[in-house]
Amino acid sequence: MITPARLHSDLSRLGRETDMFLATVASLSDDEMAAPSLCQSWSRADVVAHVSANARALVQLIEWAATGEERRLYVSPEARAEATTALAALPRKELLAELRSSAEHFAEQAQRLAGTLAAPEIGLNGSPLAATSIVALRISEVVVRHHDLDTAWTIEEADPDSLLDALEAAVRSLRAKHAPGMTLVTEERDQWVIGDGALRIESDREGMLQWLARGDVAHIEVEGEVPALPSW
Repeated sequence: MITPARLHSDLSRLGRETDMFLATVASLSDDEMAAPSLCQSWSRADVVAHVSANARALVQLIEWAATGEERRLYVSPEARAEATTALAALPRKELLAELRSSAEHFAEQAQRLAGTLAAPEIGLNGSPLAATSIVALRISEVVVRHHDLDTAWTIEEADPDSLLDALEAAVRSLRAKHAPGMTLVTEERDQWVIGDGALRIESDREGMLQWLARGDVAHIEVEGEVPALPSW
């Protein structure tokens, strides 16, 4: 169960991260939207399209939690790719309008998460997920993809709790994909154990997220060889 107060807090943080993302996207010219992002083979337009499609998809998880009727994020990986490609091909103004619309739709639907849920625990990529974490999952998506745009915005501008949401999502993915054994420790005193926890890796939240999400090793400390991570 998620209390109205916590839901309001989560949605407020999501609104802040979304507004910054929208401002960045709105500032990009057509040529800048077509430029490469930090995601391999994706342009910035592809990243924006993915964020828009993600908002629509996560509403399916809200529906599952609220009604108890199982839903999937996407019909298939192929359908997911096709949706992203189609959105990315839209003129810049239309893509921005869809980004705004999808974000507003998610925020409206997320109000259904307050109170008692038909399915307090749902599934994501074959792993259980507390329904109360759906908004945090959306926050993590917006923060990481904002970083992927590779603009003047930096990940340090994200709210500290939003960074924590993103790190939790990254760790959840790594555990599901059986990543090498690691103990992740941040300067903010967060700690996660993955697998046997054999290798200790330290950083602040920003540096840890940049490594987990995109393999940037510049801000982590590790005794030994940096492990290869599965894609996230």
